[in-house]
Formats: sequence, structure tokens, C-alpha cells
Amino acid sequence: MSKPRLLLHVCCAPDATVAFERLNSEFDAEGFFYNPNIHPEEEYLRRLNALEALSRVIDLPFTEGPYETGIWHAAVRGLEGEREGGRRCEECIRLRIRRTAEAAKDGGFDAFAAVFSVSPHKSPSLVDRIGGEAARDFGTTYLATDLKKKNGFKRSVELSRTYGIYRQDYCGCVYSRRSIRFDREKESGGS
Repeated sequence: MSKPRLLLHVCCAPDATVAFERLNSEFDAEGFFYNPNIHPEEEYLRRLNALEALSRVIDLPFTEGPYETGIWHAAVRGLEGEREGGRRCEECIRLRIRRTAEAAKDGGFDAFAAVFSVSPHKSPSLVDRIGGEAARDFGTTYLATDLKKKNGFKRSVELSRTYGIYRQDYCGCVYSRRSIRFDREKESGGS
């Protein structure tokens, strides 16, 4: 008997490690790399290459969505000054989850999910609320997950090391990148 098909939004290879490990026994999982938020383009390509390398090692099929930076900027317009984890991040997650829901519906998947909840910086309840809204809007099913449970983040670090895959040091957007650099400069006493 075949397993239900699951389209899994993947923001990065490290988070995909745990999600695939935990969900693949119940689902025929396929990744969906849709991340128009990632800045700069070199970073986008670095994360895409890491996912390609991981997909070869763990046999995770995935498709790449379009790199639509203009659509992302429009979605977060007016929220540029928001703190990390605030409303800008909520809109960013919403954009990517809605595109995943649409792709799941169009692709005939039984359900969709997202790997965001591996991160200690993402709220599983926020992600699940947005996923549920998108499922209703697109007439599909969202699989609620809290992948940071049972040391999910720690496990992603271990698996990343085991597989030798790139781990980024910021969420992805230009604003999170600036925030990380600002925090590092403050810690080091720089200006």
C-alpha cells in the first residue's frame, strides 16, 4: 500500500534533515524549495546547492520554485523595520506557505507541511496557524508539525555535520542578515 504524498516546504537543507527523517516513514515526502526571501542571490544558490547535495544522500526528491524577490519585497513592504521574528517574518512565512499549499494542490499531493519549526527562532503555533489558513484557502490539507520537539534542532545540527552540509548563520532575508551583523558588531565592540 502506498503512503500519502506530502509536499514539504524546505527553507534550508539542515532543517530538511530532521523533517525528512521524522516524516518519511509515514509519507512519501517531496521537498519544495521556494525562498524568494533569501539574500543575496549567492546565498540563495549556496542553500540550493546544499539541498541538492542532501537530496542525493538521503534520496529526497525536491522541486525548486521561482526565485521571485520582487514578490517577497512586496509582501513585506512597510515592515522593513520590524524586529526579527515579528510581523515581517510572519508575512514571509505566509508567502512561502501559501505558495507551497498552491503547489501541493496543483501537484495532487495529499497534504503539505513546512520545516520552519525546526528552528528555535520560529513559532510552531504561528506556522501551523498560517498553514491551516492556506489549506482552507487552497482546498488542501496541512500537516501541523513541531519539529523542534525531541531535540529536533540539535538533531539537525548533528545530521548536518554527518552529511557535511552547509549551515547558514541567518534566517535568509536582507534584514535578518543585517540584524546578525549588527549583533556581532555589538558583541565585538565594533561600530
